[in-house]
Amino acid sequence: MQNDFVRHLRQHSTGMYRKNRWQKLHLDLPLIVLLMLLCGVGLLVLYSATDQSQHYVKRQLAYYGIGFFVMLVTAQLSPRLLVRWAAAPYGMGLLLLVAVLFFGVGAKGAQRWLELGGFRFQPSEIMKIAVPLMLASYLGQRPLPPAFRYIVAALLMMALPGLLVGLQPDLGTALLIFASGFFVLFLAGLHKRYMGGAALLALAAIPLFWLFLLHDYQKQRILTLLDPQADRLGSGWNIIQSTTAIGSGGWQGKGWMQGTQSQLDFLPEPHTDFIIAVLSEEFGLTGVLSLLGLYLLIVGRCLFLTLRASNMFGRLLAGSIALTFFVYVVVNMGMVSGVLPVVGVPLPLVSYGGTSIVTLLLGFGMLMAVCVGKK
Repeated sequence: MQNDFVRHLRQHSTGMYRKNRWQKLHLDLPLIVLLMLLCGVGLLVLYSATDQSQHYVKRQLAYYGIGFFVMLVTAQLSPRLLVRWAAAPYGMGLLLLVAVLFFGVGAKGAQRWLELGGFRFQPSEIMKIAVPLMLASYLGQRPLPPAFRYIVAALLMMALPGLLVGLQPDLGTALLIFASGFFVLFLAGLHKRYMGGAALLALAAIPLFWLFLLHDYQKQRILTLLDPQADRLGSGWNIIQSTTAIGSGGWQGKGWMQGTQSQLDFLPEPHTDFIIAVLSEEFGLTGVLSLLGLYLLIVGRCLFLTLRASNMFGRLLAGSIALTFFVYVVVNMGMVSGVLPVVGVPLPLVSYGGTSIVTLLLGFGMLMAVCVGKK
């Protein structure tokens, strides 16, 4: 399937499309409108989830403003410049991840942030963009499908930041970094026998992960997924409260700022990782399906733009950004609804948090740079 996708991409040429006014500015208006709609939904739910706190809303607005500014500037970059300097953000990200291990700021048992001049940020978020950028640059300049030695090199580029992030520990972000790199390999035409072999190795490594790599709290999260009722007031509390909030919303929801689970502080982290539970309780299944539809429109628009990239580097990078964005949504909704373990992945562009917002919009800026911008 992926080989057919790659061949299909190769048949397109930039001459098939006539640029409109926005595209001459290296921007895609439909994508920007969809992203702004999503941010608007985020502000609406955040206001309710934070007990009508203007402090959180103003900070989130500032994050959106910075993020859109970064996106618009990044969209003006030349794809050739991105290829030439792809190693720079990757190398800088690795150095920052090493710095986190020695000078990082801890919170809730994890050491994931750096604090400079009163500003706290999470370097692992940078690698969600730096890894696919690096791999797209590396594989885009080589014959495809990639030979075995190129695949090994790509896996090492993915494994190194994944290992450093796993040491923080932040298993959710490590998996997302790996996913962003894997999508580049997948779209490059990774052969089925390599994917089958990797799947078998992953299954065989599960006992080793369980015995030697996973921390006790990570094991507990997996056990809680299987039976949250076993520790209702402890490790199972988050899942039980979030699923209760989701179920109590019904079809239409209880109304904006009328959710009992969130407004009475039963729901954990209602403005960050569990914000979808607030939306579900207050706007019901109708609201969740509408939000999911908005996400699918964004991903679909990104994949459409991927077809317009003028070279293999752009197609690999844009395709990875679009598919990784979708994985964010699936993982967050899955963990909040009790289908996946809680791994600390925010709902993209809806959950409160500056680093995640700026990084995601930086990725969309790169996507427009390689698909809409200069050739």
